[in-house]
Parts: sequence; structure tokens; C-alpha cells
Amino acid sequence: CLDEFTDHGHCGVLDDAGNVDNDATNAIYARLAVAQAEAGAHVVSPSGMMDGQVEVIREALDAAGHTNTAILAYSAKYASAFYGPFREAVDSALTGDRKTYQMDSANRTEAILETELDIQEGADMVMVKPAMSYLDILRDVANISPVPVAAYQISGEYAMIEAAAANGWIEREPAMLESLTAIRRAGAQNILTYYATEAARLLA
Repeated sequence: CLDEFTDHGHCGVLDDAGNVDNDATNAIYARLAVAQAEAGAHVVSPSGMMDGQVEVIREALDAAGHTNTAILAYSAKYASAFYGPFREAVDSALTGDRKTYQMDSANRTEAILETELDIQEGADMVMVKPAMSYLDILRDVANISPVPVAAYQISGEYAMIEAAAANGWIEREPAMLESLTAIRRAGAQNILTYYATEAARLLA
């Protein structure tokens, strides 16, 4: 994504009219992916939700000799209210919103379309984000995907558990494990979560 490099906080570069320029952004994504692969990354994971980003990155990686570098596609990334704590932590000064390129939270069918397109373009894994508020989407994607499916338990979902536990409203560890179990049960083979190391220790 490019939001960490832009003063407007969007996931891509803007054209003269102030709109995100999809193709110009993809060209930069390709350069970033190759740079990451050359630095040693085994997996690159474009999160910007530009149309065709997986295909452009796959072609760039292959042309640079990184045919074994995998792509984890953010295939179903929704314009969610639950990203707040992360944006606060990284001091993201977003101008407007990302609803023109991230998915509408009410739209279920687009998740399958976007996932199928990413797989056709060469994605080695696909992701649903957020996770907990989109377990139905996760199940839909898992039902049709021939490649591994990941889900991202994002900062707002993590923060809700932490805040409720801090107030004594829920038991922290059981709630954490139950939330991760729900994501796994819905079809995720890989879970990205702020609880990763703690959960791994508990499960071990």
C-alpha cells in the first residue's frame, strides 16, 4: 500500500482531479514488490485494493526472476469502521475515505468476484479483512477458493476484546481464543492477529 508514503493517506497516487489513479498506483506496487522480494521477502501482500494489482505484481516478480515469491492477496478488504485504532497508532492523516476502492460492508457477492479475479491473476493465497465482522464472507470465500484462505483480525476487533476485558466485562484469554476459533471455524487456514504470539503460547 502507499498510504504511508502519501500526505493524503490514500492507498494510491492521485490524478489531477484528486482521484486515485489505479494504473499509476499499480506500477508503483510492482516496483515495491520487486524491492521487497530482493530484500528477502518470501511473500508479498498488496493491500491497496487496486484493480489488477495481483496480475501486475506477478508479472513484475516473474520478470525480475522472483518466480517463487508468493502473493497473499487482500481479496476481500472492506471499508470498515474497525480500522480506527491502527490509523490512530500510525497517525494516518486520511483525507476523505477509501470507499471508492475498498468494498462496501453491505456487499456480499463482490467478495467472491474479487477473490476469483485475484486467483485468476496469480494469487497464491487470498484474504478476508476484517475477520470477526465478516465471518460469513470468510466462509463464502473458503467454499470456493482453491488456494489457502487467510483472515485478518484487525485492530478494532482486537481493541474491543481488550477494552471489555480491561473493564471486567469479559474474561480476556477465553474471549481471545474463542474469537480466533470462530475465524478458524469459518474457514481461515491462516489468521493474522495481534494475538499471534500470545495465542501460540497458550495453544502450545
